[in-house]
Amino acid sequence: MAEAKRELEGDVQRESASGPSRRLDALRVALYNLDKLELHVNRSQRILNDLRTLRRLLFEERGRSGAAQSPAQRANLAGKLAPGAPSDGTPLEAIIQKSLAA
Repeated sequence: MAEAKRELEGDVQRESASGPSRRLDALRVALYNLDKLELHVNRSQRILNDLRTLRRLLFEERGRSGAAQSPAQRANLAGKLAPGAPSDGTPLEAIIQKSLAA
């Protein structure tokens, strides 16, 4: 993305020297859209990192590998976290509720 941005900025500089034109306007729109794309990619990366952190909390992956959990343990945990499931007051559930409230 950085390389495309540098190329577009160079093209805008070259076109600016020759005066206003539709090509210059198109290049500026492309540069603007590339800036927006960069912003959205950065935000998406942060959201993805947050989701990974939540997954680790939900499946208690920190400190042990996910492979160490038996399929029955995973199913049990997934059942506890199903939408609309009754609250059982576990510490994990408290962490999730706190995160969602923030």
